[in-house]
Amino acid sequence: MTASEYDAARTEVGLDEARGELERLLGDARFHATDRAKRILRYIAEKCFEGEQTGVKAYAIALDVLNRSERFDTGSDPIVRIEISRLRSALANYYDAYGATLEVIVQLPVGRYLAVFTRSAAISASCDDLRKQETGEIAEPAARSAFETSERAPASRGRHSLKIGAALVILVAAGSAGALIFKNAPATTSRPSVSVSMSSADDGKAAEADSTLKYLVAALSQFRTLDISAKQVGPRAGRIETSYEIQMKYYADDDNRTIWWQVVDGRDRTILKSGIDKVQIDGRSEVAVRDELVSALAKRFASTRGIISNLEAHADTSSRSLGNACILRGEIALDEGGRQGIAASEPCLQRTLVAQPNNADAMAVLSRVLVARTGADPESTDFDYATTLANRAVSVDPRSDRAYVALMMAHFYAGKTETAIAAGNKALAINPNNPDVLAKLAGVLYSSGFQKAAVTLAEEASNDVEAVPRDARIVLALDAYGREDWSNASLVSEQINCSDFVVRAIRAASLGEMASPDAARSLAFLRQAMPDYKTAMRTSMERRRYPDDVIAGLEKGLGKAEVTESKLALATD
Repeated sequence: MTASEYDAARTEVGLDEARGELERLLGDARFHATDRAKRILRYIAEKCFEGEQTGVKAYAIALDVLNRSERFDTGSDPIVRIEISRLRSALANYYDAYGATLEVIVQLPVGRYLAVFTRSAAISASCDDLRKQETGEIAEPAARSAFETSERAPASRGRHSLKIGAALVILVAAGSAGALIFKNAPATTSRPSVSVSMSSADDGKAAEADSTLKYLVAALSQFRTLDISAKQVGPRAGRIETSYEIQMKYYADDDNRTIWWQVVDGRDRTILKSGIDKVQIDGRSEVAVRDELVSALAKRFASTRGIISNLEAHADTSSRSLGNACILRGEIALDEGGRQGIAASEPCLQRTLVAQPNNADAMAVLSRVLVARTGADPESTDFDYATTLANRAVSVDPRSDRAYVALMMAHFYAGKTETAIAAGNKALAINPNNPDVLAKLAGVLYSSGFQKAAVTLAEEASNDVEAVPRDARIVLALDAYGREDWSNASLVSEQINCSDFVVRAIRAASLGEMASPDAARSLAFLRQAMPDYKTAMRTSMERRRYPDDVIAGLEKGLGKAEVTESKLALATD
């Protein structure tokens, strides 16, 4: 093959090859574009195959793909721009995760609706290397005779030296670039390893302390946020290298049982956090008291917002790491509820699954992200793929509460309520101490009409935790609102640190029911998230399966908030 052929191979993609890549891409289950976005991509690509070079018109896309009427106005209806933006995002995420293994990629240049098929960077680089080898741009013959060298003209000798020097510079630069790429590649993190120990302040209660420790280790092992390190025994037993050590001391008196604890860095022995958990006996059995202590400690140490995971998340200062750190970022984004944060967590989850195809935790969290990033919009959510991911996670790790929570959410937002609740109950049976499981199941039950059970689970999820899960607080706020306890509904909603429009609506509606002057400020805050909330809020809440009476109640409160806002505006004029 000649150098010019290499150049052509680097830059040109034939029509048949482009068509083949389009079909491969659209059929790849890893390409998470909506059906609508895929139709748009096919339409634009086919137009380009037919010779379109300046760009397909938005009007044509609206009529031919989105079924808009001939009166469609691109100025007043941004639907095409929105869908193209989503398509570009889906393409970027896909190629970010899998592009290194592909020969051809398709791009939509900003500013024009064109499908441009090009060689991937990796293939282009290979073509460059082959071309340089053939044309001799880098290498010269390895050796010449002394006679041949001495007979060459000084200028020729100079050119030869320059070529060798240039070759060395290029090789050094290439090596440096490789080292830089390797250095800057994101790290893949694993679950932290944790050792657990407990002593008794009173030798007479040593058996009680030992029993509590055994049950605590069993409870911690039910979480997928950490791995418990086995304790060595025997004459050669030494300290096992772990990420963290949980050291505890057991105290017992007539009225209560108390555990003092501290979390120690397994590498430098730094004390990272310490505290005390106490349980009153109140005439209860030893087993009941022990179970309450174990539950409180398991939540505190091992939940997604617990001490260990919080330390791991903050240790990832670059926010680029794959594996466990990425999974934690995804779960934290889901708990905070902001669409941008949720969408931002998707690429690293995709890359984690490229590196670790059987990572059940990554599958489970990615499944939830794919549903939550679209607000469960049926037109833009691939429920089938989300369910497939969750089922795959369950298959890989049948004892994963994360996997069953993902399955619950995928089924629930797809309208399969009974199947969703069954999956949630399975997650709860696997890990009854996980506040995230309790909170997510509470949310599903509340929206499904089982509000008493939902409140019970939400209250349990709120006890003995470092941070109350968002779904638990939303359930408690809606319960207070439904009981016309406006003050408590307002208080609970103010404690939810997230940008979700439902939380903003509860705040504004509660203040509206109380005719509080602060209702105007909360209403403005809601408008920031949802400018057309008067019409869009109901649709969005229906997608999330909220009952009609809950939506109607919030709409009533928001109407009163608008009245208060109008009165304040008149008073200031």
